[in-house]
Amino acid sequence: MQKRSEFLIGFREGNACGRAAAGKGRAICFLALMFFLGASVCVGAAQRSLRAQIEQFQADRESLRHVYGVEGAEETTARTRRFLQSWMERLKAAPFDRLGPDGKVDWLLFRNELEGELDALEERERKLAEIDRLIPGQREIAELEQRRRLKKWIEPQAAANLLDRLARELESARERLNARLKKAKPAEIASPVAANRAARRIDQLRRYLRSWFRFRDGYDPMFSWWVRVPYRELDAQLEKQARFLRERLAGFREGAEPPVIGDPIGREALVRALRREWIAYTPEELVRIGEKEMAWCEAQMRKAAAEMGCKDWREALRRVKENHAAPGKQPELIRKLAEEATEFVESRKLVTVPPLAKESWRIEMMSPEQQKVNPYFTGGRTISVSFPTEQMAHRDKEMSLRGNNVHFCRATVFHELIPGHHLQGFMAQRYRPYRRLFQTPFYVEGWALHWEMRFWDLGFQKSPEDRMGALFWRTHRCARIIFSLKYHLGRMSEQEAIDFLVSHVGHEPRNARAEVRRSVEGLYPPLYQAAYMLGGLQLRALHKELVQSGRMSERAFHDATLQQNAIPIELIRARLEGLPLTPETKPSWRFYPLD
Repeated sequence: MQKRSEFLIGFREGNACGRAAAGKGRAICFLALMFFLGASVCVGAAQRSLRAQIEQFQADRESLRHVYGVEGAEETTARTRRFLQSWMERLKAAPFDRLGPDGKVDWLLFRNELEGELDALEERERKLAEIDRLIPGQREIAELEQRRRLKKWIEPQAAANLLDRLARELESARERLNARLKKAKPAEIASPVAANRAARRIDQLRRYLRSWFRFRDGYDPMFSWWVRVPYRELDAQLEKQARFLRERLAGFREGAEPPVIGDPIGREALVRALRREWIAYTPEELVRIGEKEMAWCEAQMRKAAAEMGCKDWREALRRVKENHAAPGKQPELIRKLAEEATEFVESRKLVTVPPLAKESWRIEMMSPEQQKVNPYFTGGRTISVSFPTEQMAHRDKEMSLRGNNVHFCRATVFHELIPGHHLQGFMAQRYRPYRRLFQTPFYVEGWALHWEMRFWDLGFQKSPEDRMGALFWRTHRCARIIFSLKYHLGRMSEQEAIDFLVSHVGHEPRNARAEVRRSVEGLYPPLYQAAYMLGGLQLRALHKELVQSGRMSERAFHDATLQQNAIPIELIRARLEGLPLTPETKPSWRFYPLD
């Protein structure tokens, strides 16, 4: 019995100790075991400490933003910078070598987050500085609201003087711009991008000014007596300035749909953003990936079109679009498609689907206003269905019906629900939830795109019409890489992007316009649209390394991936494959062969 115990200790701690049968050998084994257990305790403590710091950072940041939340105010910028820099110093003092595999991933994620926020802070300041000349006094207006939040209140007469001066400066600036317009073209004074950015900034400043004014108006008689009239005048001048910028410099027309005007960030900022997302490719290389994948899609669309007896893929796509649900019947179609997809993954043991996940999602109908930006449904635990409403123009109704046809829906309902975003979000709330701080669209959207490709590989789309529906979306994801990156590189305009989606993907013009508006007007980060397909290709490459090689089962791979939460996929790969990590680890994974 004694020898058996010695053997078991030796088996866990190494063959050298296992061969020691008595006396000094047992003592060595005991010390080795104690060292191992002690080291494990230290690693666990360091890891728990880092997780606690990440959770504290999130809570501290929320508290800080509750007060220091006025964009462009000097005190907001300075305090936020000090906060981020102090956390960076604290993180660098953490004992990286004493962290376990999860802890090392967390350390790299946390540093990446802090660096990204510092960079974003400087980028916001740079963009505000570019429009200072179009909005005299923008900093002073922001500072009024920031100081109010800090419980620092300006004396009423001084406030009235300040507001009166700012109103007169805005009026004078507009008169000078009007005078220049008599001799120069609008683009020579300010680009539509800068003018539109300035107009949006004025909208924000008016909200700040309104909040500042309402705090004391009616509560402080002297404040109301001095400030009410100058406040109204400054607010009116801000409104006039925003209208001037939009109509005279940015090309807006009263009563017409607003033009699509984005704000390209340029190549240097794209490269920094890719590094933060752990993507080891240049923007130009990613465009090539998009083009290569699109060529594959076009070849497959030609095959499906031939099976349908159509002369080309455009004719086949037109035929597919005519098969749509009748008005009022779209929610029932969505429910049936969701149940079909859930049964598909469960019957093939592709991923674990908890019973509660299957019953805890809802359907809502998207408003007409939302559909101007999102012409197709969006999802998560609530799938928001885009479909024509009775007040839409007749032509818009027809385009919406064609764009939300049965075959398009069958290819993407599971993207939004199970095994896509709903299952993803369900698991993210239950596994390493503190990592939601680090979420990236390359995983969030890449996970759903990975399933679109897996369903294709597994034969989910049996008819050529269903394959056309799936290929429309897959081509669309390729196009998103191409037009979004080219736009931010300055190689494609907004209108060229719209035309590209119509001619190369088969979008309805209304839907193409909404898609480009969504992509470039700042509703999403610059890399978001490219992240769908690129993240899917990353997971596809990792699936090949671990599942197709026989190292993991399909279900084990997908469950393990979900349990890492929504972090960069290169770091998921490092964790699942046990790759070594150091503080110097940088993005290096070339997941897609370009040659």
